[in-house]
This record gives sequence, structure tokens and C-alpha cells, in this order.
Amino acid sequence: MKLPFATDAGMGPGATLGLIVLPADETLENEMRVLLPANGVALYHSRIEMPPEVTSETLASMEAALPQAAGMLPEVAFDVIGYGCTSGATVIGPEGVARAINRARPGARVTDPVSATMAACRALGLKRLGFVTPYVESVSAAMRALLEANGLEIAGFGSFEEGDDRVVARIAPESILSAIEAVDAMAECDGVFVSCTNLRVAGIAAEAERRIGKPVISSNLALGWHMRVLAGLTGSAPIASRLFAL
Repeated sequence: MKLPFATDAGMGPGATLGLIVLPADETLENEMRVLLPANGVALYHSRIEMPPEVTSETLASMEAALPQAAGMLPEVAFDVIGYGCTSGATVIGPEGVARAINRARPGARVTDPVSATMAACRALGLKRLGFVTPYVESVSAAMRALLEANGLEIAGFGSFEEGDDRVVARIAPESILSAIEAVDAMAECDGVFVSCTNLRVAGIAAEAERRIGKPVISSNLALGWHMRVLAGLTGSAPIASRLFAL
């Protein structure tokens, strides 16, 4: 017997979001679960080919791989697709990221942690940043130059100087919290930005803001917030941070 059935709007009646994640990233997908509304939002993930060693050359190589990674997402209409690599977006450029993803998904809005962070800084009125990274010197320098070229001043800076993304995923949140405090103490700043989607910041953001008395933005916090904004999602803040209180 053939059974009757009805159809509906599917998993994401509120919004359909896509996320392109690096193979060695163990953090972004887990943090994104607490940054998006629990109901009415469909979130689909795709992985992009990338060696675990983070260098300018390996980061640049992802530009050619982005259309394929976006094409591996389900065949649905996406509201927003986020590219989950801060350093990759720095080397490729936000415009290059958007062009590559839109070749496979022409109807989707596109964001990345760099674009999202700059939007978050504008929304919070931040001009002078404390800046924490896990990267080797050349990658940190490129990101710093991009932020400064977009009107942000780096008042204090510190890096874990770790080139292996698998190790970055194991950096303890308490070490990140200490790094936020150390960078904030270097000079007067409006807030602190912690770069890299593999650093675990969502769980310590509220405590970090309490300790320094200023906004704390991470790559994942900014990306989750910006994807919500671009998708027109409203509702109660899913996490206690100043960015999500806007």
C-alpha cells in the first residue's frame, strides 16, 4: 500500500545556514550550537581540504577548494553560508571568499570571521583592540594589517605562536582567559578580539568580560552573531556576552 504524506518547509523554516569548516577544527561546530536559536534554524556543515599546518601558502590554497566545499552542502536554498577560517579569510580576502562560495551557491549571503569581526566592532563601537591569536608570526601580521587597513587600531597583541591547528584545538580555555587579561593590560583598549575558530572562547566569554570590564569578541562569537544578523534571526540571546546583547 502506498501511504499518503504531506510536505512542509523542512528543517529550517526560520533560516537555513551553511558552515564550511577546516578538517582540524574541533571547536567551531560545537560552539555554533550554542550561538544559534535552538528552534527553526537548520545548520549544515561541509569540510574543506586544508593541511593542519597553518601557513600563508596552505591558507591561500583554500580559495580554489571553496566552491567544491560549498557544493557539498545539501541542495537547499541557503540564507547564509559562513566560511569558518579567520586566517584563511585574511589571506584570501573576504571578497575572494564570497566570490568562491557564490560560484557554487549564488543565492546565499556569505560571511567569514574577519568580516564578522569588523561588523561586530562597528556594532559595539570598538576602535582600539587587544588582539590574541594562536598563529605563527607571518599569519598574525597579515591579520593585523587587514584589521588596521579597515580602521581598527591594535593597542595590545599576544600570540601562542602555534602552527599546528590540532594543537590549537587543545589550548585550554583557562590559558585563553589569561591571554585576554594579559593583552588587555598592555594598553588602553575598547575590547579584546580572540582570533581563530579552533580556540574555545564561547564558554569563557562572559567571565572574560567580567574580569576586564569590556567586550570580548572571538572568531566564533562574531561569526555566529553575524550569521544571525544576515539571516534576520531575532529572539533571546543564546549566550551571555555583550555582542549577543545587541
